[in-house]
Amino acid sequence: MRLLRGLGPWRRSPRRFQPFSYTAPDRYPWLFTFVRDRLGDGPDRRLLSFGCSVGQEVASLRRLFPQARLKGIDIDPRNIAEARALRLPGVDFAVGDSTAGEDDGAYDAIFCLAVLCNGRLTVNGAERCDPVLHFATFHAMVADFARCLKPGGLLCLVTTNFRFRDTEVAAGFNVALTITPHQLAPDVIFGPDNRLMPGERYTDVVFVKR
Repeated sequence: MRLLRGLGPWRRSPRRFQPFSYTAPDRYPWLFTFVRDRLGDGPDRRLLSFGCSVGQEVASLRRLFPQARLKGIDIDPRNIAEARALRLPGVDFAVGDSTAGEDDGAYDAIFCLAVLCNGRLTVNGAERCDPVLHFATFHAMVADFARCLKPGGLLCLVTTNFRFRDTEVAAGFNVALTITPHQLAPDVIFGPDNRLMPGERYTDVVFVKR
């Protein structure tokens, strides 16, 4: 509960997982290149960066997808203000804590990278993730990502505190990319019961919607 005290109203959203806004340019080149090779580029391509922080991830995507339509969503209005200051062409930024406002089947790819996790759970050696995080909230968020994806669209989930395969919506996806454990951050994994899964490393990171 110490993690929840002293937070402003938007910070107390039940859909806020990551307490940090750290980002960097070209942080996931292997992932972005994989998606670019799989989808190609073009004005008909739509990509979403969920939890885009101050826009560096979107800037990296813009270089690889110069023609695609891009959108970044972040829960922190200060991050979105910085992202808009980048003045990236053909990019829309919005404040939000979910994809509830996005259209059905709107996107060819959704990137949610080091967002659905809380690094303090790893540092503090937590045996349970609740009340800080809840599997039910993770499940609801990825289910809505699935709604927003076109058939054949890619859901990219890197560094989460839960496994996508434990959700009901995963039945509508195939694994498109598995990485090695050394490519992962050290974040721990919790099960649907919100209990720690000691030693678990979840290396499936890209999923294609059937």
